[in-house]
Amino acid sequence: MPTNAPTQNGPRTYRVTTYGCQMNVHDSERITGLLEDAGYVSAPESDEPDVMVFNTCAVRENADNRLYGNLGHLRPVKDAHPGMQIAVGGCLAQKDRGDIVAKAPWVDVVFGTHNIGSLPTLLERARHNATAEVEILESLEVFPSTLPTKRESTYAGWVSISVGCNNTCTFCIVPSLRGKEKDRRPGEVLAEVQALVDQGVSEVTLLGQNVNSYGVEFGDRLAFGKLLRACGEIDGLERVRFTSPHPKDFTDDVIAAMAETPNVCHQLHMPLQSGSDQVLKAMRRSYRSERFLGIIDKVRAAMPDAAITTDIIVGFPGETEEDFQATLDVVRKARFAGAFTFQYSIRPGTPAATMADQVPKDVVSDRYRRLIALQEEISWELNREQVGREVEVLVSVGEGRKDAATGRMSGRARDGRLVHFDASGWEVRPGDVVTTVITQAAPHHLIADDMLTDHRLTAAGDAWEQGNAPKLPGVSLGMPAIGLPVVASAETGGDGCCGGSC
Repeated sequence: MPTNAPTQNGPRTYRVTTYGCQMNVHDSERITGLLEDAGYVSAPESDEPDVMVFNTCAVRENADNRLYGNLGHLRPVKDAHPGMQIAVGGCLAQKDRGDIVAKAPWVDVVFGTHNIGSLPTLLERARHNATAEVEILESLEVFPSTLPTKRESTYAGWVSISVGCNNTCTFCIVPSLRGKEKDRRPGEVLAEVQALVDQGVSEVTLLGQNVNSYGVEFGDRLAFGKLLRACGEIDGLERVRFTSPHPKDFTDDVIAAMAETPNVCHQLHMPLQSGSDQVLKAMRRSYRSERFLGIIDKVRAAMPDAAITTDIIVGFPGETEEDFQATLDVVRKARFAGAFTFQYSIRPGTPAATMADQVPKDVVSDRYRRLIALQEEISWELNREQVGREVEVLVSVGEGRKDAATGRMSGRARDGRLVHFDASGWEVRPGDVVTTVITQAAPHHLIADDMLTDHRLTAAGDAWEQGNAPKLPGVSLGMPAIGLPVVASAETGGDGCCGGSC
């Protein structure tokens, strides 16, 4: 890996801007780890960085506009700062490739989803040769989790169990940009989880484009349920979450693992996309509404307190008012705690982009407003049922936008609900765990204005106070067996990318 040549004022600085989903957020943690290993340092907010990296998403239509708009704003900044470099990576880079440099010739580096690890070398090469470097690989050569990673949080960590996707949803461009599914070996996943826990992390989210198809590459269809149970054996790991599953692969053994493993949270994000069987068929979603609702019923039978959320696309090509009413009907029956809702937009390169019967924009907008109104009514009703209940909250950073004005702090309950709470008189830190009673409810959050009933100091809170987020070296590949690794320390090294649309 190249050494970052210092400027007259010290090491070169960087800033990473991330678009899109949890998978991209985690990839940006790897980009940050790579740059710091190469000698770069994070740029202060008040300064222009020497290197600006955009980690892009290609799922929704405005992704292109946002990127090229930001690149346009950066051109005069770069002209005023000789030696500044701009790099573009992620799904949009994988899709547009050299077109990015053609549209924005002041970009120095373009790298794809399969070669994040090349970024420091490409930056050095572009600087040495004074020309743009574009490197897009067609397939994954190194699993991203073997790269160094600088975590954003002291208390919660993302752990990728797979990358890529074997599905062929007609609205989704992800498989062509991320490639076929590649699964990490269970021992490697558990080594990374253990390394995070050793550094004080108390919550882990297992990531994949389709987490519950995990194991397909090494021939074990029950591997995901086994992985959840194995996470339950890790001392100090208090919460396990995962995202996103696919209804076609969701099996009873996973429900049992969720219900029977104490540290697996009773939270499920299950993408519906549409309640119309006709639209689901056109989307190439290999389940129908009855199957979807059957899964929800089984989850609630095993875990009555489960909070279930979903993704829904409104206005898919050919969607009729009858189809939309079918979606509203499923939403009423499923009673989701929340939903990520999207107005369909054409994505070039997907089969849906060339389908007939594209729904007019005004019709899509009207349906979208009606869906939002229904879901907010249901979310608010379910949240009101939480009033008076005692909840355990993992304190977080930055989730309460009005916390400074209200004097509250914020965090997530075990079921994933956002809780704003009064911590007056308590020395509470992000990463600590508090217990409180819900006093008010809104569609998207809960409020707890009574005095805390408990406050537990944690190693993650200690790390936050000291300003130390976990930083891991690459984790070596393991053999395909479930069980805790013999070596699992940070010293020895021991993701839905579809923007909520998988």
